[in-house]
Amino acid sequence: MAVHATVVGSGPNGLTAAATLARAGLRVRVLEAADTIGGGLRTEALTLPGFRHDVCSAVHPAALTSPVFRALGLDRDVSWLIPDASYAHPLDDAPAAIAWRDLDRTAHDLGPDGRAWLATVRPLAHHIDELVSFTGDQLVRMPRHPVTAARFGFRVLEQGTSLGALGFRTPRAAALLAGAMAHANTWMPSLASAAAGLLLTAQAHAGGWPVPRGGAQVIAEALAADIRAHGGVIETGRRVTSLDGLDWGDPAAGDLLILDTSPRLLLTDSALPTGYARAVRRYRYGPGVMKVDVALDGPIPWRDPNVGRAPTVHLGGTREEIIAAEQDVARGRIPANPYVLAVQPSVIDPTRAPAGKAVLWAYTHVPLGSRADATAAVLAQIERFAPGARDLVLATHSTTAASRGRRNPAEIGGDISGGAFTMAQAIRRPVVSRHPWRTPLPGVYLASSSTPPGPGVHGMSGWHAARTALSDAAGVPITLADVFGGD
Repeated sequence: MAVHATVVGSGPNGLTAAATLARAGLRVRVLEAADTIGGGLRTEALTLPGFRHDVCSAVHPAALTSPVFRALGLDRDVSWLIPDASYAHPLDDAPAAIAWRDLDRTAHDLGPDGRAWLATVRPLAHHIDELVSFTGDQLVRMPRHPVTAARFGFRVLEQGTSLGALGFRTPRAAALLAGAMAHANTWMPSLASAAAGLLLTAQAHAGGWPVPRGGAQVIAEALAADIRAHGGVIETGRRVTSLDGLDWGDPAAGDLLILDTSPRLLLTDSALPTGYARAVRRYRYGPGVMKVDVALDGPIPWRDPNVGRAPTVHLGGTREEIIAAEQDVARGRIPANPYVLAVQPSVIDPTRAPAGKAVLWAYTHVPLGSRADATAAVLAQIERFAPGARDLVLATHSTTAASRGRRNPAEIGGDISGGAFTMAQAIRRPVVSRHPWRTPLPGVYLASSSTPPGPGVHGMSGWHAARTALSDAAGVPITLADVFGGD
């Protein structure tokens, strides 16, 4: 196949689309604005020499369950470090709640809520591939596994309202699930936050929440190696600000343009139909994130030592406190006691800091485009559950939501999710369509997290865009087996 494919953006979806198309025999070229590849899959020395910090993603719950990552062999090409404790949730007046990879151990630790936790999570964790098949695609279709989809839908309805906590008798279990739900960076409680939290919790008990040895950059490098091995080229320092005038080939000859970008880039093409342009302008972006990277003089002294066994820690207190914080953000306010998503990769990956030292990755949610530096509030939440942690700080590096948007044009206003994560926008992402990756421009496809299945490092948006393009060219549906072999 002699046709060309140009991919704009080298985030996980862009690289996955490029690898898929290169495997299919197209001549692939990737254009990346930054000087290094990866988008959110980058690891840099942001504080002091020897301390390696992930720029965006750090822990990757969706990576091990991603069908396209499996097909690409990332389970072999990346050294995944999988902790016994997927994530931890410390509390003020009770032992920390721990989501152990062992589901039964988690239920035992939750005591009176053990049976409720099993009832909620076990049917999803034990059918994780079926669940990912449902959630990893666009929702305007009949699910292949209706029983699992129905179970998931029932739990989403249960947990997506203010009545969700009534199923738990203690604050520990309710907080443990709420911490995962808050990843969605949207109004809580809501169907969208419940869907995100339940999927993440199921993954915590299925394959675990893995950390790539050496940092997120190694995922990008593995995908790039696959692209180059199949004849593709990657050009860095190539910022694309307009599609008008971009030399990407001839759609009439079968050439393709794949955009791992905000849908707004499509508005720069003068041929974009008015109706589609209107839909792109109506597409909403959600709250942003303010991120803090910290070089530490040693491990964080958590009040509950079990918290030190989990790379991922959710900070913010009880379910009610987390809901209040997320509602503040959704209303455009910065909470006084924010929810903080913290990652301490040094507890499992010794390559990330000098011997005896540690790195901390942490972010909190803020209003879209906020210029606020919430470093003090983030450190205060850590100190709340780990007295003395501030005394270990050697250096910090802060990134506001506004500066994230300037550095990465795909992160509109610091929104790292590719658009507000609501149930409406899970269906309309960015348009309502059975094939939302296809645009009305001939040969042009959208592959970013602004398309289904949305945010996360899974490559599935890139796969769906590439699959749709290949299917359009072939006139018949294309499957993973058609591109990668196997059953």
